[in-house]
Amino acid sequence: MSATPPETLPMFPLSTVLFPGVSVPLNVFEDRYRALVHHLLRIEDPAQRLFGSVAIREGYEVGDHGSQSLYRVGCLLQLTEVEARPDGGFDIMAVGRSRIRVEELSTSGEFPLARVTEMTDPAETVSPELVNRARATFTAYRAAVSAVRSDPFSGRLPQDPLFLSWTLAALAPLPMAERQSLLEADSTSERLILVVDLLRQELRAMNVIPSLPATEVARTRWSPN
Repeated sequence: MSATPPETLPMFPLSTVLFPGVSVPLNVFEDRYRALVHHLLRIEDPAQRLFGSVAIREGYEVGDHGSQSLYRVGCLLQLTEVEARPDGGFDIMAVGRSRIRVEELSTSGEFPLARVTEMTDPAETVSPELVNRARATFTAYRAAVSAVRSDPFSGRLPQDPLFLSWTLAALAPLPMAERQSLLEADSTSERLILVVDLLRQELRAMNVIPSLPATEVARTRWSPN
């Protein structure tokens, strides 16, 4: 799943937090991001069609990409599918590869560029009890959600603790700040502990008000690539 980002990376800030392993569809209509897609398509090796995304902090306009409006930790993405539209825009699909930290951002060119460094989880032995607790908690959440609307997830959860932590982080029905905290967690174990706690809070809330609190869960797709 990992890919090494170049030192300077095209950037596509979004109003959501993305995670490694997750496929995301994007509607590209702004001129600067059309230019970004054209730039990526000129790269012959599809594996090197890489760009980054960081979330735009809540309360800022989507077009306001000053450094104060963006989180510093984001996701390295690989362009995987492109469909050109008659209006000059694109419908694209990208898959998250790894975490990145933005060290410096420039918006003076055709599209935003950032100097980035890659972030990796430290090597660790994750407790099997923690993994089982995380899987069981999500299973309970999935069952509760399925009772009031369509199942928010299709497929089997990954066995690998790191991949499992990213899957549950992507599926957790949380506000942006909490999703960002999952992305920034220092280790796989810390991320699993945090997502279990947050999902349990959601389960408690759903017992009082049986309605789905999230708007993005059903649109999230896990990709094992």
